[in-house]
Amino acid sequence: MDRKAVEMRLPVYAWGIGRMRTCAAVGMLAAMAWSGCAAADARPTAPDFTLPSASGGNLRLQEQRGNVVLINFWATWCGPCRREMPELNRLYAKYRPAGFVLLGVNVDTDSARAAGLAQKLGVQFPVLFDTAQKVSRQYELGTMPSTVLIDRDGRVRYVHRGYKDGYEEEYARQIVELLKE
Repeated sequence: MDRKAVEMRLPVYAWGIGRMRTCAAVGMLAAMAWSGCAAADARPTAPDFTLPSASGGNLRLQEQRGNVVLINFWATWCGPCRREMPELNRLYAKYRPAGFVLLGVNVDTDSARAAGLAQKLGVQFPVLFDTAQKVSRQYELGTMPSTVLIDRDGRVRYVHRGYKDGYEEEYARQIVELLKE
């Protein structure tokens, strides 16, 4: 496809910022068309982090490469987070043998309180402490809970903000899809 054909298919915006965005889009589309690049390869790599674990020691996300990883960001004050924990336990138990890792990242400033609630709820997956909320800021999360699914190559594939009963069915479908890749 030649450059003129690409330009004709894009909407024309008003002068100013819209015009600059259109020009940038035209350039990117033209470059992709001429170079044969695939847009699907542009999935972002999950930001790496190392956090202390409730079981002792630190856990680094990069060390989970090769597995499908679900990171669930949660807080003790979050009612939906508490309702979701038993469902996450079931997913962890079911898919762990197939190469699935589930990490619960607590964002409270009091890690002892978080560890106590996790124990009370019977959490079976690793619980990590992000007491300074650095990791949740890296992932640009503002809703609790938030769930991020990462493929075996370390790329973010799905992000879910919030929780309502039944969301775990969507998580399961996505986990199975990523495990098959």
